[in-house]
This record gives sequence, C-alpha cells and structure tokens, in this order.
Amino acid sequence: MADSNPKKSTRALLTRIVDYAGLFPPSQLSMPHAVANYAAYQNSRYQWMLGRFVVPVARLGEFAESAKDFFSADQEIWRLSVLAGEDIQETVRQIEDFNARYAPFAVCDALEAKAETSRRIAEISEAVAPELKTYFEIPIEENLVDLISTLAVAGRCAKIRTGGVTAEAFPPIEKIIRFMRVCLAANVPFKATAGLHHPLRALKSLTYEADAPEAVMNGFINVFLAAAFLRQGSPPKLVNELLKDRQADNFLFSDDGVLWRQEHFISSLSLENLRIRGAISFGSCSFVEPVEDLQEIGLL
Repeated sequence: MADSNPKKSTRALLTRIVDYAGLFPPSQLSMPHAVANYAAYQNSRYQWMLGRFVVPVARLGEFAESAKDFFSADQEIWRLSVLAGEDIQETVRQIEDFNARYAPFAVCDALEAKAETSRRIAEISEAVAPELKTYFEIPIEENLVDLISTLAVAGRCAKIRTGGVTAEAFPPIEKIIRFMRVCLAANVPFKATAGLHHPLRALKSLTYEADAPEAVMNGFINVFLAAAFLRQGSPPKLVNELLKDRQADNFLFSDDGVLWRQEHFISSLSLENLRIRGAISFGSCSFVEPVEDLQEIGLL
C-alpha cells in the first residue's frame, strides 16, 4: 500500500534523485514528448524526486524550441544536465549562450563528459568553469584510482554506467562497490546512469519491446543505500549482500532512518549528507516507472 506521507528517510534518500533522460534508450522519446513529460512531472505530487533534464549539447536548440512555451516566472526553473560533445570548447560556448538567453527560466547547471585518461579529465576541466558541476564517465577498470584522484584534484565529479539495453552492459556488483568506495574515500561526488529505474534488484525486461530480453537489473535503493553504508564504514561483504537484496520487507523506512534486515541502520541525517556530498542522482529514461514501483512497495 502506498504511503501518502513519505517518511523523513524516504525524502532524504529520494529528493531530486531522478535525472530525467527520456531522450535516451530504451524510451528514446521525441524532444516534444520528453519536454512535455518533464513539465508534467514538475507539476506532479512527486516533483520533489525530480532532478535535472538530461540533453545532449547538440540538441539544446531543439530543447529550447520545444520547452519555451512551458517557461514561466510562476514555474520552477528548468535545470539541465548537458552531455558534452567532442569539442569541449564548443560545448562550453553553447552552454553559455543558452544560459545567457534563457535564464532565469532554464539553466544548464551540470555537464556530463566522457574521459578515459587523467590527461583528458584535466583538459576538459581546464575548459569548464569551476562552478559548473561536471560529471566524468570513466572506465571502472585498473586505473580507476588514478582517474578518481585526478577528479578529486580538479574538484570534479564521477559517473558510473550501471546498466544498459543488453545484459553485458551491467557491471559486476564488485566493480560498483569498488567505484563507490574509491569515490567516497576521495570525497568525489558521483552519479549513476542506465539500468537503474527500479528501486530494488530484480529480473526485468531490458527494453519496452514485447519480446525484450531480460536480465537482473540493479535497484536504485540498493545502490544508494549501499553508498550510505560504505560511507559509514560497513565492510564490502555486507554491502555486496545489500546490493543483491530483492526483498522489500528487508528495508524498513522510518522518520529516523532506514533499518536493513532488522540489524543495520542508517540515519536520515546520514542519507541527507550522502545525497549532498556523495551519491547525487541517477539518470533514468523513465520517471513514472520508479514512482510506480516505489508506490507498489509502499514507500510512496
């Protein structure tokens, strides 16, 4: 049964957690459709869960054309997370032009870029103003520590891809844990993307096609609570078990915090701090699906 008044721990964990990526697979909506959806979500009872609208820099003009009729002084500002193009200087120029033209109705206040080397992180960081929150999607392989260290020095954030539209796109749990441990140890905030639009780990269809293949998908409650427990010093073995937990009854949310398996507790204040300084958000091509799943397990 849905909770008409979410507990403080639920709010602490889920506030502004979903960056809406309706333009991307598997939804892959048209710009007008995705924009209309975001506008509707902004005016829904669950708008407090809604983060940024994710858009490629090459489509900023298309976004503005579709969204301008929704811009209003009475509406909350549209906050965009922009996917960088190959030319970082051109990306920065387009973001500055957009912000100059459309603020205070809409603003690009986050950037997402890909980098496989510390040198590339440094190059992009040098071109981007320090105040623009920048997430780097990096390989989670052997050189992870070096890459995260570079992000820490540059004052930037990390991004992990936690799934996709094929089973092979989902990284092993051990690699997710290592990524989060390294980020938390270096005080590097991070976000996740792909394959996280269900609250708890479960076997799900990878796309919305009738004959879509299935795979075990990570849950965003699992991942964000795992980060919270890692942050307060829980051992990786315990966190591994948490990430694999599929039973909603094992997670008890109260105003004070979250009790997992009637034994392991994380406070609401710790969750608030995690969301500010550690695990920031996750990108999802659906906002409705996370909300409906949370309603189904009684958290909303």
